[in-house]
Order: sequence, then C-alpha cells, then structure tokens
Amino acid sequence: MNAHLVQLDIAWEDKQTNHQRVRSLIDETQPKRGDLIVLPELFDVGFTLNTRAAIDHDNATLRFLQSLADETACVIHGSRAVPAPESELALNCATICTPNATPSPACEYHKIHPFSFGRETESYTGGNTLKHYRWGELQVCPAVCYDLRFPELFRLGVKAGAQAFVLGANWPSPRQQHWRTLSIARAIENLSFVLAVNRCGSDPFLPYSGGSIAIDPKGNILGELGDEEGVLSVEIDPSVLHDWRKTFPALQDIKLI
Repeated sequence: MNAHLVQLDIAWEDKQTNHQRVRSLIDETQPKRGDLIVLPELFDVGFTLNTRAAIDHDNATLRFLQSLADETACVIHGSRAVPAPESELALNCATICTPNATPSPACEYHKIHPFSFGRETESYTGGNTLKHYRWGELQVCPAVCYDLRFPELFRLGVKAGAQAFVLGANWPSPRQQHWRTLSIARAIENLSFVLAVNRCGSDPFLPYSGGSIAIDPKGNILGELGDEEGVLSVEIDPSVLHDWRKTFPALQDIKLI
C-alpha cells in the first residue's frame, strides 16, 4: 500500500489553476491502482474566508476529485467547502472519492474544529460527527488542520476502529514546530498511522512551510517534505500496526474517554 501526500503551493481562490496543478503533480507521481492520494485542506482555493469563492456550488471540485479517482484507480482524499444546512455559513470538508463510486463522494467529513483564532468561525461552522472510510486493509479517520490540536477527536476515532488518521491542512509557518510535534504525538498515543499534508508557499495573509509528514504507529517518520511544492510517496505496511498493537497493547488501558 502506497500513499502520496501532495504538498501544493495553492493559488489564491483559483480553482481551475489548482485543479490543473494537482493533476500535473499526480501525473508526475504515477500512482498505482489502489494507492491513496492526499491533498491539503481547501486545496482548490486556499484558506479563504470568502465563502462565495470557496463553496463548491457547482460541484466542480467534487467532479474533479471523482475524475482523479476514476482515472488513477486510487482513493483521493481531497477537500472542499460546501454550504452548511440552514445557515449562511459553509462547512470545511475532507472529501474522499473512490474509483467509480456511486454516490460520490464515498465519504465526507465536516471539520469539527473551525479555527477561531484565524476567524474561520466567521465563515464556517463546525461539524459534529467523526467519519471513517476503508483504504485497503486500513480503517481511516479523516481530520482537518486545527483538529490536530484536539487529541480527544483522535482518541474517539481510534476507539471507533481507526487505524490511520489522514489530515489536510493550511498550517502557517509561525507554528510549524507544533505541526510536526502534534502529528507525531497523535501517531504515538493512538498506535496509528498519521498522514498529514500541509500546503506550502503563501497566501495574501500568511506564509506556509509545508512539512508534510507520514508517521507509523511507533512514531517513526516514514517520510517528510521541506517547504517546497512536491509529492511525498511512502509505503504503508499494515502489519506494522497489527504487530505493534499486539506487542504494546496500550489502547486496552484507556480509562477516561
């Protein structure tokens, strides 16, 4: 099983350009049937509070993600904004498409923790439900960016059967050390794989340092990118998870949640 983390320098509020760039990076990577491809949070527009530009009103981003899944025969873990029901706000989503899925998307998780410090709550409302999807032999729980700071989400995910956490982000450079440290911690404490992809470059307000990272259930770094655009490709071996959880069964001692 191989995962490909697409670290993108996102063009501000320009869906067509971002779709084209993602397709080019994936074409260069040449993924194999059944691989997992992960994109950053709101890869199609960047972390904009302008929901008029962000919301996937015509499902163009959904159609793009589904076309990638169909063409590559891979699982695509993407992102988009959708209208929140009975609200003027939006939902920040992790959108997962699988080959020839009906209906599409196969799974959609609504970010539970909008980033209030960055005013995300002015434009986006939070979801309230964890989701899971199957990738090969692994049960995957999606998360989005700021969710990384809330370990209870990950603990509840692992109690519900998660074996891997996949997260897309627009995590800014000033807190880059937190990004790396928290990603590793979530893997170690939950005896799970963590695949965390961040954007790089800059938007009109903030710089981003990338640092996309893949971590195994023991906390070992399987691969890590610097601050440039590119794709991190790693092999994921489910037997590492099964063996470690059997050898070091710490999850059986969870008490408070």
